Amino acid sequence: MNYNWNWLVFFDEAPGGVTYLQTLLQGLAWTIGTATLAWVLALSMGTLVGVLRTTSMPWARRLGTAYVELFRNVPLLVQMFLWYFVMPEVVPHSLGDAIKQIAPPWGIFLPAVLCLGFYTSSRVAEQVRAGIESLPAGQRMAATALGLESAQVYRYVLLPSAFRIILPPLTSELLNLIKNTSVAFTIGLFELVGASRSMQEFSFQVFETFALATLFYLILNLIVVSGMRLLERRLAVPGFIGPVTAQKGAS
Repeated sequence: MNYNWNWLVFFDEAPGGVTYLQTLLQGLAWTIGTATLAWVLALSMGTLVGVLRTTSMPWARRLGTAYVELFRNVPLLVQMFLWYFVMPEVVPHSLGDAIKQIAPPWGIFLPAVLCLGFYTSSRVAEQVRAGIESLPAGQRMAATALGLESAQVYRYVLLPSAFRIILPPLTSELLNLIKNTSVAFTIGLFELVGASRSMQEFSFQVFETFALATLFYLILNLIVVSGMRLLERRLAVPGFIGPVTAQKGAS
């Protein structure tokens, strides 16, 4: 049986009165929105937990460690199901009913963002912790000697330096987050994979559908990589990270 290639299928009308290309673009928009909000949550929580794991307070370190081990060691797919199916049943009854009454797609979008955000935050927390602990101990002691409080030491001294160090692994984590949005398809979110599955089920053009979806993922990730590389160059402190041969040559 020969496969009938049809690259013009994207301009055919899909269910809902739009073209298949518009269907995939809608899925791409949901992917970008989910990844963006989940990244904001992951970066915020990851930074907080990473800081907790480097403080001098034993209870804070234990709390941060428990958070990381909980979210990092449970498979993402399991967490997605827990957030969507189980969470409304274990919270107080009134809150659970309110969650269930949120109309789709927002009732699916919110659990997907929370799941991806908290899962990724556990990985970001480890990177923040590693970045802080890689700094010379003299930075913390010098900041303390200047009269800065603990929160100010982290805000003005440790975190700005640590984030410069961990920008490359943070880039990889953001790329993983974008790809992990495809897991939200399992709970019904109409992101890029969900839109692709819908298109191939109605059009039967499997290869064309997933070829364009792959191209969308590739372009999106290349944009992220280019943006993060630009940010890394703009925030780089000469001689602080990596070899300084270029600096010596310039001098």
